[in-house]
Amino acid sequence: MGNRSATDAGELLAGRGPDADRGAGAPAGLAGPGAAAALVGGVLLIGAVLAGNSLVCVSVAAERALQTPTNYFILSLAAADLLLALLVLPLFVYSEVQGGVWRLSPGLCDTLMAMDVMLCTASIFNLCAISVDRFVAVAVPLSYNRQGRGGRQLLLIGATWLLSAAVAAPVLCGLNDARGRDPAVCRLEDRDYVVYSSLCSFFLPCPLMLLLYWATFRGLRRWQAARRTKLRCRAPRRPSGPGPPPPPADAGPAQPPPPAPRRRAEIPGRERKAMRVLPMVVGAFLVCWTPFFVVHITRALCPACVVPPRLVSAVTWLGYLNSALNPVIYTAFNAEFRGVFRKALRRCRCGCRCRR
Repeated sequence: MGNRSATDAGELLAGRGPDADRGAGAPAGLAGPGAAAALVGGVLLIGAVLAGNSLVCVSVAAERALQTPTNYFILSLAAADLLLALLVLPLFVYSEVQGGVWRLSPGLCDTLMAMDVMLCTASIFNLCAISVDRFVAVAVPLSYNRQGRGGRQLLLIGATWLLSAAVAAPVLCGLNDARGRDPAVCRLEDRDYVVYSSLCSFFLPCPLMLLLYWATFRGLRRWQAARRTKLRCRAPRRPSGPGPPPPPADAGPAQPPPPAPRRRAEIPGRERKAMRVLPMVVGAFLVCWTPFFVVHITRALCPACVVPPRLVSAVTWLGYLNSALNPVIYTAFNAEFRGVFRKALRRCRCGCRCRR
């Protein structure tokens, strides 16, 4: 879910250090074996992202068992990864193979930067939307269950994409048309925008998301403890004698039975299972993207700091690798996804055999 919003995003494409951006000399790009490695790695990464996330989308759309509120957000997350593989990664790999020189039009560069910013922002906003939805489901389950199934999720998903587009819109509105712009380098030209988009896309949503997940899982533990206590209280007790003891003589008129306790809303077991995979998804996102944002916002705030171009390239590839990891996480930690994936792969194998 590549987002160049964290710094001179074209440096991610070009793999160049801050001194190379400022002018003289040929760009520090890849050549020979490095270009071949970038091409092979890029093709493999694009193929993995397309195959894995397409399987996620098809599985959620085709299997009713996977059509849960949490999985609606996972579907939106997979869509962002698919768009990344189709619209951003090919141009990123092309630039790497070209040695970091941007040989296409500046307008296409601006479109690439905007799509990169929007898709990474959409990814983190989708994760935040999941955290909000899960917090509401655990904090006020009665109200959550009374509302229409899927309506709130679709509203949150729509809001995440609109806000992501708003964060990326300045790039398409001329922000990148700086005076003296080097057409051979594709990057975000405004360092203030780099800081702004980094805050919006990562540094503000992440603490909020982690806080909501902490509150959600704490509430879920309390709910499970209360449920266990309720089940223990409901367990039948063996009578100690042949029959109930007679009421005392001075008992007076019979008292009405106590009112039944208010029924607590149940959190479906399928939803609880879906929630278990979320820490892995969030953890993988943070591991892959935190180095990227830390490196690049540091460069935006400290232009004089020297950061090796190889470090820039490494954190960029690490960030993009996250788009291929999510389907692996679903397969490893969610039994329902794993079963559906196996069915889909069997069908593909059977189809290939029949064609032969």
